[in-house]
Amino acid sequence: MSSKKTAYSCQNCGAIHFKWSGKCSDCGAWNSLIEEFAEGGSSHFTRIENDKISNSVGSKQSHKISLVSLDGETQEFPRVKTAINELDRVLGGGLVQGSVVLIGGDPGIGKSTLLLQTAHSLAKNNNSLIYISGEESVDQVRLRAKRLGCEEKSIKLASTTNVSEIINAVKDEKNAKIVIIDSIQTMFLEGLSSAPGSVSQVRASAGELTIFAKKNNITLLIVSHVTKDGQIAGPKVLEHMVDTVLYFEGEKDLHFRILRAIKNRFGPANEIGVFEMNEIGLSEVSNPSELFLASYDHKTSGTTVFAGIEGSRPILAEVQALVAPSFIPTPRRAVVGWDLNRLAMIIAVLNTRFGLNLFDKEVYLNIVGGLKIVETSADLAVACALISSSRDIPLPSSTIAIGEIGLSGEIRMVSNLETRLKEAHKLGFKNCIIPKANEKNKNFNNIIKLLSDINIHSVSHIRDIGKFLPKISK
Repeated sequence: MSSKKTAYSCQNCGAIHFKWSGKCSDCGAWNSLIEEFAEGGSSHFTRIENDKISNSVGSKQSHKISLVSLDGETQEFPRVKTAINELDRVLGGGLVQGSVVLIGGDPGIGKSTLLLQTAHSLAKNNNSLIYISGEESVDQVRLRAKRLGCEEKSIKLASTTNVSEIINAVKDEKNAKIVIIDSIQTMFLEGLSSAPGSVSQVRASAGELTIFAKKNNITLLIVSHVTKDGQIAGPKVLEHMVDTVLYFEGEKDLHFRILRAIKNRFGPANEIGVFEMNEIGLSEVSNPSELFLASYDHKTSGTTVFAGIEGSRPILAEVQALVAPSFIPTPRRAVVGWDLNRLAMIIAVLNTRFGLNLFDKEVYLNIVGGLKIVETSADLAVACALISSSRDIPLPSSTIAIGEIGLSGEIRMVSNLETRLKEAHKLGFKNCIIPKANEKNKNFNNIIKLLSDINIHSVSHIRDIGKFLPKISK
């Protein structure tokens, strides 16, 4: 009679422990260990792995692998266009046959809406498709489809959470080449004793579905929940086993939604697509810069415009800063859409290198439209907005600022300057503050000739801003 032994799995990182404790020794998360296995002294995965090792390593019939040259002929991956241009852009040109796409985002952000509209668009182009919902009943999905105008008879629909049943259903539909799973946290395998949504179930269910999709050349789109930190819920291996990871970003109170590619084996990472949420679902935004600057008022102090690059797309975003007196010992610092630590660094540099004391002031920074900027080249735009707000003097009209600021106050070179300036020129901006280091680029003179009606102001140090903005430097 085998002795029973219990194992515990960390719901944050997936680490297996054979003794419960309040804190996971691998990732440091508290109260994350959940009992998942209680069979015969070893976990389900341990037994599977041991069987695989003993069968493959100990077998005399194991085969040799064949090595090939790196420069051999390759076959292009066929793609299926979704007819949603913003989604196709993020995917790198469309869905790759046999690929697995993971889509994460906050609850209510629009993941299911996007996939239902995608299913409708694909079905209209004669693509056989199956939509599996583990969170809603068939009637609920039908009602949402009716509201969005996505009632397509050729879409096969089911509401189930059993992975084996899903695989059998897809096998019966021999023409099905695209399968949507909403969501992976509701799926379960009968062979595991843990509850749906646990690390073990998420990992095993995703693994089974991924293997099946790869073997049968089926494109798989999987919805995933996120944690309170905005990360994909479940084990990190979930992101490793799929081909593409997309994040749906945006504030619920705002109508903008941004779809960002975090990982893409068949296209560029960090590419974004912009959507607008309205009463008929998600609508594409072909010119995000114009939308983000719709309410831009150049006559107000504390505002400036940054020309950024998201993937291969140039986007102009409004940066708003507010500097106010503080009546508490530790003044507040609040940021929306940017890095709080980087804001603290810019404040310190402005104090030391520019002579702008903000340590006894409250500072608020906002990137308008719900856009999240990670580029360091936004430093100069943030600095100009802070200086303008603290002096209460607006920047000259039609001005953009691009540049990274170092700790010594120097303004460093930025990439893709021509692309940024062309986008600014298209939207009617006349003044641009750029790093002087970019003048060393061999194409700089060609850029100046091409965009002759833009006034270029080169700065090498933070104090040089005063030469272009004499009023606010006092």
